[in-house]
Amino acid sequence: MGSLFRSEAMCLAQLFLQSEAAYSCVSELGELGLVQFRDLNPGVNTFQRRFVNDVRRCDEMERKLRFLEKEMKQAEIQVVDSHSDPPAPDPREMIDLEATLEKLETELNEVKINHMTLKRNFLELTELRHVLENAQHFLTERPEVEHKYENMESFEPMDIALGNRELGFLTGVIGREKIPMFERMLWRVCRGNVFLRYADIDEQLEDPVTGDEMQKSVFILFYQGEQLKGRAIKICEGFRATLYPCPGSLEERSQMVAGVGTRLDDLNSVMGETEGHRRRVLEATAGSLPSWLVRVHKMKAIYHTLNLCNMDVTQKCLIAEIWCPISDVDKVRLALSRATERSGSTVPSILNRMVSEQNPPTFNRTNKFTSGFQNIVDAYGVGDYREVNPAPYTLITFPFLFAVMFGDLGHGIIMTLFALYLVIFEKKLSASRINNEIWTMFFGGRYIILLMGIFSMYTGLIYNDCFSKSINIFGSSWSVNAMFNASQWTKEDLEAHQVLQMNPVVPGVFNGPYPFGIDPIWNLAANKLNFLNPYKMKMSVIVGITHMVSGIILSLFNHIYFQKPWNIICDFVPEMIFILALLGYLVVLIFFKWIAYQAKESQHAPSILINFINMFLFTYDEKFVPMYNGQKEVQMFLVVLALLCVPWMLLIKPFVLRFQNKCMQKLLMGNGSEEAGIVQLDQLNMAPPDLHKEEFNFGDEFVHQAIHTIEYCLGCISNTASYLRLWALSLAHAQLSEVLWTMVVRSGFVMMTGYVGTAMVFFTFVGFEVLTIGVLLIMEGLSAFLHALRLHWVEFQNKFYTGTGYKFTPFSFHQLLQEKLHEE
Repeated sequence: MGSLFRSEAMCLAQLFLQSEAAYSCVSELGELGLVQFRDLNPGVNTFQRRFVNDVRRCDEMERKLRFLEKEMKQAEIQVVDSHSDPPAPDPREMIDLEATLEKLETELNEVKINHMTLKRNFLELTELRHVLENAQHFLTERPEVEHKYENMESFEPMDIALGNRELGFLTGVIGREKIPMFERMLWRVCRGNVFLRYADIDEQLEDPVTGDEMQKSVFILFYQGEQLKGRAIKICEGFRATLYPCPGSLEERSQMVAGVGTRLDDLNSVMGETEGHRRRVLEATAGSLPSWLVRVHKMKAIYHTLNLCNMDVTQKCLIAEIWCPISDVDKVRLALSRATERSGSTVPSILNRMVSEQNPPTFNRTNKFTSGFQNIVDAYGVGDYREVNPAPYTLITFPFLFAVMFGDLGHGIIMTLFALYLVIFEKKLSASRINNEIWTMFFGGRYIILLMGIFSMYTGLIYNDCFSKSINIFGSSWSVNAMFNASQWTKEDLEAHQVLQMNPVVPGVFNGPYPFGIDPIWNLAANKLNFLNPYKMKMSVIVGITHMVSGIILSLFNHIYFQKPWNIICDFVPEMIFILALLGYLVVLIFFKWIAYQAKESQHAPSILINFINMFLFTYDEKFVPMYNGQKEVQMFLVVLALLCVPWMLLIKPFVLRFQNKCMQKLLMGNGSEEAGIVQLDQLNMAPPDLHKEEFNFGDEFVHQAIHTIEYCLGCISNTASYLRLWALSLAHAQLSEVLWTMVVRSGFVMMTGYVGTAMVFFTFVGFEVLTIGVLLIMEGLSAFLHALRLHWVEFQNKFYTGTGYKFTPFSFHQLLQEKLHEE
């Protein structure tokens, strides 16, 4: 229970691990996840450490596993993760796993190369078939016929007789998008002495390397003379056109088409068998891939951790240093014993606790419920070692302050139902591994959202506000009939005035306070804001001052634990007197006015704000109306007492520390040696000076205390004013909710009638739901969340929480795999 309110007690320990058992011991500690290894080789380059070759082997295995995963995605083979957590493999198993991955990679690469070659051959034969099929049409078509652009290329010329001239031609395939430039280039280079015809290939062609779809066209190019032929071939090469041979006679082309078709059928059969073999290999591997990934990640983490250790002079023992919670030392020893036994080592591993002057890491144990609130605290700064942890108090104060600003019963119900869905189905949702960052943020803070929703329902009942409407549970405490029966209003009054005041002084009009929350009749009152604003403003002041005082009280626990009596005398006591004498008195005045002044005296009740201002100015003239006897003397005494606390905080502590330091220095110097002086200090029950700290400097200590004093005194006023955001945001949320109801729902009901009005009501509710969730729940909720966060970080935690420590990061396989999953 102590670790909940204060970080865990940590110890620095030294491990002596035999070389043959070191791997198993680190593996067992990784499964346990309770120790943080220190780097004992900070000056050694990463590539010069002992186990760097093993880390490289793990990197190579990770590369092969990523290759297998990529191939499975391309083959659309689903990798089913059984969420198993296999142990880290032994070094002997590493060799077998390396051989298996090497064999799979080689086999798949060979299959991939062969399949790519077959696809390339299939593409060439397909293009040749289209060239041969379109050749007859090109050779018999009249030249005057208009043509269109298509992708295709030609290879070898064949001379044919056309009229009285001997013409040659080239046939081939070219990319469809290159046809216009290709034709223009031929016309310019050959000066119009070549004739180009082309046709689109309707069949879908696939790039053998990338697998992308290609659009190509068949072309035939007629020329006369070897010179034009050479120019045409060079242009085809420049446009990456593929040239194919085409016989001149119809019979030869028919025979060639038949041969190409036979070869295509054979290639189809071979490609199918190749793809089937590749798929069978990948399917056989898919079941083991997640387990292999986990094992390789663990193995790599173990070797990285071993690189942090030192070797002894005999080169037979690894030495490591770890931070470990004192309460878990026995678990660590048991894990080391279990790992040593499993490795077959005859020499046990040794854990030796060390005395260290280093500041230990901060470790706060959390579960799935408290982790979100602890993250809120750690986002401000990780606490110092054994400092009071604000998280347990944040569990209640954070959702409560949020709800004060967000208080609405309807919105709180929606938020609670959403959080309950996340909590009830958390295992199923966690297993789905949704990678959306916003969803991950909501799911991680599901318990925070749940408490915020529950508290918002409570404050919504207090405000009697549900979607800007009141709920009449107990009936109103105000009676309109009583005003009529008392003849306070005449017929002329009712005709002349739309708004009339209900006087609580009249008997029977006001029947006492409402049983719970705000009376629902205030929702109909024209002066509703005039009533709610002072109420919420005073409530914000009371909550804020209570919150700050609780933070100062928590600082007392720090002073007691760290045995700093002068911090109690010179910091805690004057701080409490200062805030209670001024702001605490303000809270007393608020409650006193609520209790002492009834409805009859309410019009003559003095203003608390004016009284508070006059209290600082010592203004007590004839206009001053005391709220109680002796108010002037009490207020003057409290202000003087608060002013005396300022030099109390500023001056006493630096001079006391200076006097203590001089006394200790005299004792140390008077005994001839530091050791004898420390012994005498122990006999006098005085704490010896920390020899590892810097020498005491009075100027620095005085400046530090002056900054603390000024910051605290000014902060008491500014922080109190900062809590007025509780009132401001509560008012803004209520007004936005009322505007949304008035402008959307009410307008939708009164805008139209009949069948059109029925449809209008449906769309009105849809718009109301969208705006409620988007604006009031998400945007306003995020605003209230950030303001509650600010109130905790600045106004509450700065009273007792320094947040200058560093977090305990244990060597944990579970945490490592979670980080890997998040990166993916």
